[in-house]
Amino acid sequence: MFAKAFLTLAALFAARLVWWTLQRFVFKNPLDNVPGPEPDSRLMGNFKRLFSVDGWDWHRDLFARYGRVVRLTGMLGERQLYVADPKALHHIVVKDQDIYEEHPHFISANSILFGKGLLTTLGDHHKKQRRLMNPVFSTAHMRNMIPIFQEVMLIVVQLRSTLEKQTEQGPAEINMIHWMGRTALELVGRAGLGYSFDTLMPNDPAHPYAVSIKELVPLQFRVFTLRVYVLPYVYNIGPAWLRRAIVNIIPSPTLHELRNKVDLIWRTSNEIFHQKMDALRAGDDAVKQQVGQGKDIISLLIRANLKAEDPCPEDEILGQMSTLIFAAVDTTSSALARIMYMLATNQDVQDRLRDEIRAAKAQYGTLSYDELEAMPYLDAVCRETLRMFPPIPTLMRKTIKDVVMPFSQPITGVDGREMSDVFVPAHTPILISALNANRNPDLWGEDAAEWKPERWLKPLPQKVVDAHIPGVYSHLMTFLGGGRACIGFKFSQLEMKVVLVELLDAFVISPSSKKVHWRMSNIVSAYVEEEPLKTQLPVVLSRAS
Repeated sequence: MFAKAFLTLAALFAARLVWWTLQRFVFKNPLDNVPGPEPDSRLMGNFKRLFSVDGWDWHRDLFARYGRVVRLTGMLGERQLYVADPKALHHIVVKDQDIYEEHPHFISANSILFGKGLLTTLGDHHKKQRRLMNPVFSTAHMRNMIPIFQEVMLIVVQLRSTLEKQTEQGPAEINMIHWMGRTALELVGRAGLGYSFDTLMPNDPAHPYAVSIKELVPLQFRVFTLRVYVLPYVYNIGPAWLRRAIVNIIPSPTLHELRNKVDLIWRTSNEIFHQKMDALRAGDDAVKQQVGQGKDIISLLIRANLKAEDPCPEDEILGQMSTLIFAAVDTTSSALARIMYMLATNQDVQDRLRDEIRAAKAQYGTLSYDELEAMPYLDAVCRETLRMFPPIPTLMRKTIKDVVMPFSQPITGVDGREMSDVFVPAHTPILISALNANRNPDLWGEDAAEWKPERWLKPLPQKVVDAHIPGVYSHLMTFLGGGRACIGFKFSQLEMKVVLVELLDAFVISPSSKKVHWRMSNIVSAYVEEEPLKTQLPVVLSRAS
């Protein structure tokens, strides 16, 4: 009996393998007519260059040579589409978003890391979570976070004081990534979780939670193959204890280190959650004694969930906490680091921005949310940096059924004929290039690849407006769009502006003598040639006169 069952399974597996091989290497695929580079190898396709940490030039060359929609080859001949066309992007993230789902590898791997948060749920489940969270991230709520906003300003004043001590004897080289990460965690810790992680004092070590959050992306990248091709299958095996046992026996020290970081993040989130619940049960006086006085994002989310007709279970709230911290800390600190670098290498922009900051402080004193938002050059510097250097340059989707993808302008197929759309078979991986969509010279002009904050001080080119780019922020794909747009993008902007206002008032930022490179990973990070495995951005700080 067992032998027959085994033979049946073996025959089914063999038949599936034959069918898969025919689809990949024999049958014609409609995507074959889309222009694109030849695979670098039969086994790996374009995989290595697509995900290279130094792949910036290759990604830009794809757009320049092949256009806004490019056919790529994945592992074992898998066809993929690389997309920066505005109309195609609108269908991917808005009109047909239920067809272009998050890639299963992304969902399963992040479920293991963060639990059931916004990053890892799909369909109606995702919409339910988002409905619960949308009011908490609204502009109206940002304005109402006065007690927390005052605490946020004190955090950044403490950062300023710490850096002033390090520059007492004159200009000093500072690793800004280190301080931006710690500051971002403390900002989102207080405003997001109502919890203080860090004193930001020079001799105090970073909180273990902060260290774990910052090391997640580098660790994931070091086990990229396991993350993409092993963990998704582990995630679908049996109960949690069995999955953990499988991870424990995989002979990868890096994977085990990643497991330990995830455990620490989960334990900390669980501790904070139960502190919040205990305070809510104890009444308003207990809530007011907490950091944020109960007006932090998670406290409001817990209250809204308790009142909901169909509340989310506890593990989903915990998932939202881990997701919120990870997304806010890594992407915001990456964006802030890039802004610091651009200001260091463009002193004229830095001087002009400092003048605007000092004029606003002279007029208003401590700046409110609305006064921060009313600073045009500060806003222009942030927008232009997020346009040119999105912290997440590429995002992945996968079609769950056949679909036709239209283009904003026809492309010339491999057969020489014009194509105004392409039939995309089910299960096709789609790569959204925020990097190339944001730098499209057909829309932004010949200087699209240049960092020019002043472009935001006048009306944008009409072509940009008419393109109807589906991004939730400033005609850009930096924060994505549609139902999976970054829900906290307004809060991220607030963090960046608060930090920049305080630091630029106090310091002049200059480039270090060390050569800085930018790692093109899940989230962009900086490193120097001498220590390529360490995330760091050395700049020279001196007191501003």
